[in-house]
This record gives sequence, structure tokens and C-alpha cells, in this order.
Amino acid sequence: MRDEGRGTRDESDTMETFSSYRDLIAWQKSISLIERIYSCTRQFPKEEIYGITSQMRRAAVSIASNIAEGRGRNSTGEFCQFLGVSKGTLYELETQLIVSNKVGYLSDEELNSLLNNCDEISRLLNGLLKSLKAKSG
Repeated sequence: MRDEGRGTRDESDTMETFSSYRDLIAWQKSISLIERIYSCTRQFPKEEIYGITSQMRRAAVSIASNIAEGRGRNSTGEFCQFLGVSKGTLYELETQLIVSNKVGYLSDEELNSLLNNCDEISRLLNGLLKSLKAKSG
């Protein structure tokens, strides 16, 4: 946002655009994705509890957690960095979903549905990043 007196941008104003990470649709959709990941991995073989089941659950939780942690940081730049980490972890989860399908743990229908959820979160993160970068100069 422009500071009318000096004609400069105040980074703290940009961070105040959202009152809480819980208001962010990307975070809300990420929480829903966590629920879906926990639900679908309950059906995975028990021998995968410390393998892909654990990896997928941790990745899903990490996406939302990084959005929240980034929002709690002191600058827009730090927030953007954490959103970037969330995006990377989202792609990691997508890969794990594809692997789960290839080895027969997820149906094609469930895979496509979960990948659609991931695509939606990715678009939301991209939009949020673009908005934050535009506001911070």
C-alpha cells in the first residue's frame, strides 16, 4: 500500500491484508486436503505406515503449516518464501499420490479427485504469491 506522505510502500501494510492465516482460502483448502489424505491412506497396507502413508500425511500437513507459519512471519518476503515451500511440498504430495496409484493403493478416480484438489490449492497459492509480490513492489 502506498504511504501518501512519502510515496513509498510499507511492507507491514501488505501483511495486514489478511487478519489470520485461517482466513486464507489456500489454507482452508489445504486443511480439507489433509482430511482427505488421512482418509485415503487409512486404506493403505499396514506395512506402509512408516513408508508412503507417513510421507503423504506429513507432506499434506506441511502444506497448511507452511502457509500458517509464513503468515506469522515479519515480512511479505518471508511469507512469500513459506508459500513457495508450500508449493514445493504440494508437488511432492502430487508425486506421492501418483506413486500410490501406480502401485495400486489409490484408484484412478481417487487420484484424479485428489490431484484436482492439489491443482486448486496450487492456483490459490500462485494467486496469493502474485498479489503479495505486487503489493510489496
